[in-house]
Amino acid sequence: MLGLAKYIVSFSLIIFLVNSTVASDRKFNLGQIATKEEVAGWDIDVRPDGLGAPIGSGTALIGEEIYTEQCAACHGDFGEGADRWPALVGGEDSLASHDPEKTTGSYWPYASTIYDYVYRAMPYGVAQSLSYDETYEIVAYLLYMSDIIEEDFVLSDKNIGEIEMPNRDGFLLPDPRPDVINTQGNPCMSNCQVSTKIIGRARDIDVTPEDDNS
Repeated sequence: MLGLAKYIVSFSLIIFLVNSTVASDRKFNLGQIATKEEVAGWDIDVRPDGLGAPIGSGTALIGEEIYTEQCAACHGDFGEGADRWPALVGGEDSLASHDPEKTTGSYWPYASTIYDYVYRAMPYGVAQSLSYDETYEIVAYLLYMSDIIEEDFVLSDKNIGEIEMPNRDGFLLPDPRPDVINTQGNPCMSNCQVSTKIIGRARDIDVTPEDDNS
């Protein structure tokens, strides 16, 4: 039995050394190198400037029908939202209110990232079932309903990064807080001198019940 045990240990050591050599050749020895086709299946992001948008096109005229079939059940026939599903149209000038409504026209800064989200995540439950052209057509319809493009405008990979969205500069507004220095996009990172000014105090509303014996 002792001899057999030594044999097993020796054999295991040989296997370990062989595997170590293979592991060093293949770095962590995990998985395999992805093929170009596999990478392409995941590499579907579209940048704000339109880079990465797949070749295709569409108009709101065609998009209305596709939107009705694929999107209206949740988002309403005209993007007004159904039940508790979010609205996609409207909400202009509401972001600074107590009840902001974030939609295509009121909030979203880039048309290209609308395409990215719709193609990547919609319709709900069957994500990435839309073709490139169908996605362009739906996005064109949303832009048309938000008065951003005309009904016959041909939205495509060539121009989706150039669409001027109403809230394109909405994420670059100066911070309105009184204790923030406005440095025109170049915030102080060290040895910052910030004046302290008390602009309000908490009011003592005395709501804690007291024991009569206290």
